[in-house]
Amino acid sequence: MKFSVRREAILGPLQFVASVVERRHTLPILSNLLLRLQADGLCLVGSDQEVELLANISDVEVLNEGAITVPARKLIDICRSLRPEATLDCELVGDHLQVKSGRYRSQLGTLPAQDYPCIEIDENVAPLKISSDVFGNSLAKTGFAMAQQDVRYFFNGMLLKLSSSRLTTVATNGQRLATSVIDLPDLEEKSGEYIIPRKGVLELLKMIKTDGSELAVYFTANHLQVVTDTGTVTTKLIDATYPEFEAAIPGDNHNIVKLDRLDLKEALTRTAILSNETYRNIRMVVTGDNLQLEANNPNQEEAEENITIDYHGDDLDIGFNVEYLIDALSVMKSEEIVMAFSDAGSAALLTDPDDPDSRYVVSPMML
Repeated sequence: MKFSVRREAILGPLQFVASVVERRHTLPILSNLLLRLQADGLCLVGSDQEVELLANISDVEVLNEGAITVPARKLIDICRSLRPEATLDCELVGDHLQVKSGRYRSQLGTLPAQDYPCIEIDENVAPLKISSDVFGNSLAKTGFAMAQQDVRYFFNGMLLKLSSSRLTTVATNGQRLATSVIDLPDLEEKSGEYIIPRKGVLELLKMIKTDGSELAVYFTANHLQVVTDTGTVTTKLIDATYPEFEAAIPGDNHNIVKLDRLDLKEALTRTAILSNETYRNIRMVVTGDNLQLEANNPNQEEAEENITIDYHGDDLDIGFNVEYLIDALSVMKSEEIVMAFSDAGSAALLTDPDDPDSRYVVSPMML
């Protein structure tokens, strides 16, 4: 195995695949990256046995094909330490990979490529072809609402639901919920629910470039795989039944608030500075054409701000986790958004007139 590659051509793919590699693992080989050199280029693979990342590099001089695994962090640190214009000359000699660049010489310990536990998926599954813009944006619109380390482990991920020529992405932590729908008119009769773990979603968001290119998405019984021109993410699925999320979206909302999205987001950000650091609660008082935001904390510090709104409903006095509201407002795009309530004890439904297929629900808090 012998090849030459520019530092700038390999550093980005190295950082991508190594992001899933844990520094200390019960299986030493999973601290390594798999390097597979073939006539058409270099393939890099990183895995933690839950998520596998693959990157292809075509801009490489292949002198002798082969495959080996090397310590991920050490190889990245070597590449980072070199100048941008540097070239790496790599050769497998015995059980070490020699890495040279200019006057620099090194050799890395290796483990056999055949021992690397690659994830195998069903090759007979037909892929779903979808625009990177559409898929990436749908993940971003909902991913922020996933839970972290919740005992209800299916909340620590995202639901992808295929039905009736539509793909729905859903994420919730039990107190907030985000959904987005993609219409896929060319989708063949295919249905199913797939729960992607949080780590897999985050890696997909890193890989997918919203540049209009086409992605191939493979849905299997145990895995989901997304393939681009330059890389692949393969993730195990969470084996569970996702809760019926539609029931959590309030429908009877006769109190409708229309207001400027950025005005609200900025006012919430300012007011939140003096909210309770533990509970992050904020009070919203809606009266006539005015929305008053109030926050305080145990140090007897207070903040208040008023916003002019378009409202013709009942007076409301309701509390929310301010970060949940800000997160939802951050992924919405319209200048004007709608907040809908049934009453002061019900969840708020946030919608974007320019994106009617995305919905955001935030449950109230006790004041």
